[in-house]
Amino acid sequence: MKNTQLDMARLAAMDAVQATRLLHRVRDETLAGRTPPIAPRAVIDASWQRMARLGLDPDRGTSSVLLHRDELEHRRRSTLLAEVMQTLSGGLAGIADTSRQIMVVTDEHGRVLWRQGNPAVMRRANDICLEEGAAWTEHTTGTNAVGTALAMGRAVQVHSAEHYVHALHNWTCAAAPVHDPRDQRVLGILDVSGPASSFHPAMLPLVASVAQLAEAEMRERHRRSVERLRSVAAPILCRVGGRAVAVDTHGWTAAVTGLAPVDRIALPKSVRAGRMWLPSLGQCAVEPLPGGWLLRVEEENAPAESGADAASRVVLDLSRARRASVSVSGAAGSWQQELSPRHAELLYVLALHRGGRTAAELADDVFGDRSKTVTVRAEMSRVRRNLAGVLAHRPYRFREEVAVEVLRPEHPGDLLPHSVAPAVRAARTPAAGQ
Repeated sequence: MKNTQLDMARLAAMDAVQATRLLHRVRDETLAGRTPPIAPRAVIDASWQRMARLGLDPDRGTSSVLLHRDELEHRRRSTLLAEVMQTLSGGLAGIADTSRQIMVVTDEHGRVLWRQGNPAVMRRANDICLEEGAAWTEHTTGTNAVGTALAMGRAVQVHSAEHYVHALHNWTCAAAPVHDPRDQRVLGILDVSGPASSFHPAMLPLVASVAQLAEAEMRERHRRSVERLRSVAAPILCRVGGRAVAVDTHGWTAAVTGLAPVDRIALPKSVRAGRMWLPSLGQCAVEPLPGGWLLRVEEENAPAESGADAASRVVLDLSRARRASVSVSGAAGSWQQELSPRHAELLYVLALHRGGRTAAELADDVFGDRSKTVTVRAEMSRVRRNLAGVLAHRPYRFREEVAVEVLRPEHPGDLLPHSVAPAVRAARTPAAGQ
């Protein structure tokens, strides 16, 4: 019976040859359905299970159809990561070079956009198709730091035979997601890879720290852009009668009049000038501003809490590992918003319990701790700010007149894979997912 589990510190303390042999044995026994001498790390075991469900051949190669040069350049120009490449490179490229490794930056689809580092290792990386334009998701390359970090939404280190595909067993890699601070969407992955002999457990916290540094830089850039929008919008709002708010293209509030101030208003993916219904405001007249939008609330609107008449159906889409979203539709139109991991958990629990949940019950469902009611109330306040016409409280629940549908992944084990919420973990068993 497995009663111990591998960890990176233990591997680092072992002789390199001994550690490699142990990892190979753990992998071979696990993939064969037998009990290994020590359990693989939980994040690796979960990834191996996903690969088995996909039917991925562990003896396959790592070849990939590369992006054409013009498509590669387009993706480089289109991503916010281009603005912080100097920070990413300055934090890791030199270290990667001296430690016989390379730094890799991918987009949110796992496509390699940039790589820098040790020239000899870059030549070796070409042999496994770790080059610009290549795809490195789990679906294409099996368990690897880039693809598994994308799947899990958190920093991951994968060493030697922890890779699912045999061709990567001579490699070690550490990767962390880089998030857009405006909406927490994953922009891409920062990774350091090299020969297995260059493995060190400290590389993962280093990569994660540099990713966080880049996020902080983007956060400051965004703060300055909102300040610029505020300087343009403030005099306009002084002349506008009634209720209005100026927001940037991601819904962050720059200036407001006649409304309670909020940090952010959820906008649909496609916004254009004209009339638009928003769950948090009702029917609005939308006008462009430099770097954002002016939303003028039409005065015939009822207060936002009565907006349930406009919403008749909610679709909670949890079918994609990293892109949970909620869609609201009704007589006034439709609207969609991507969800943070925490908000996806909360809405999933409320979809399971149409009769409603108290703050203490939600705290137990999400945190396994009924005392965390203050945290739950704060999160639910943010959720209800965007779904005022859909959610009620006392207890928290979807309104009775709103039909709710949950789109789950094909396999229950892939439900919100990043989540450790007790309610989600219980739903990952095949019986619960039926």
